Amino acid sequence: MDMQMQLDTAPCGFVSISDAGLIQAVNQTLLNMLGYERHELLGQHIESTMSVTNKLFFHTYFYPYIRLNGHVNEMYFSFRTSSRQELPVLLNGVRQERGGEPFIDCAIVMMRKRIEYEKDILQTKTKLEQLYKETQEANTKLERLNEEYVQKQQELIKVNEELEIKATTDPLTGLRNRRYFQEQLIEHLNMFRTHDSPFSLLIMDIDHFKRINDTFGHPVGDLVLTSLARLLQSLARKEDIIARFGGEEFVAIVAEAGEGEAMGIAESFRRAAAAADWGEHSITISIGVSTAMEGDTEEAMLDRADTALYASKSSGRNRVTHSAKLAENE
Repeated sequence: MDMQMQLDTAPCGFVSISDAGLIQAVNQTLLNMLGYERHELLGQHIESTMSVTNKLFFHTYFYPYIRLNGHVNEMYFSFRTSSRQELPVLLNGVRQERGGEPFIDCAIVMMRKRIEYEKDILQTKTKLEQLYKETQEANTKLERLNEEYVQKQQELIKVNEELEIKATTDPLTGLRNRRYFQEQLIEHLNMFRTHDSPFSLLIMDIDHFKRINDTFGHPVGDLVLTSLARLLQSLARKEDIIARFGGEEFVAIVAEAGEGEAMGIAESFRRAAAAADWGEHSITISIGVSTAMEGDTEEAMLDRADTALYASKSSGRNRVTHSAKLAENE
């Protein structure tokens, strides 16, 4: 039997990714485990098959360890299937070069055991059931262990909730953060490629923000940022995503919006900021807009919107520019 066919139907999953995490090869066993067709995963980032929490874990432990040691053994985490179900797996990986390029090859075994923390809880529960059958004296211990079991469950839920919040929220403004925005931008691009779902990207920057910080201090600057964040969120549609990109920059993913509708929404943001009561301050924003195009990447959309933002700044600030208009004027 051909070795390639043997690998494709091996009793464990196999995936080969580039050093940047893009899937280069995947066997049928792993495709069956995750519920995907081969063309749906090839070229995608390996983290696109993970929840936010598992992406954070994978990014924090897998990449640094395999780049330092060249291999990872018995790493336990979860993939997310095409039906959004968590699939616990055990992963072995090795980093090696082929044709002068580094690749990371991973063997994946589906696991039915829970993480060690949850295993301790199950062991505690088993002890409780055994002690319950033995003596009345053991019943007192049973109640104590049952309280420990419940407490551990609550602690685990709390830890997972805190990780999810920290991973997706900007602590100052309460908006979604840059990590969440970039994940959503990738998802919207995938939907655009597969279902031709239009969307646009806005980058918004507070005009002369450095002057506010220098004149009134950073506490006032922070108050301006949080107030603008609330204003933008109040104007956004339910399906849109508003996030803090960094510093005084905010971004928005405007769903189901072509050039015209995106410009209208951006103008409503700009007008609202200019008309808002900022006390003794005068606050305006400049906005750059790009709309998804065939063959677009995350970087391409951001670059076009950033160039349009620069054009808004250069032409007087407090205005909206679409990248398509810049292309027409070239």
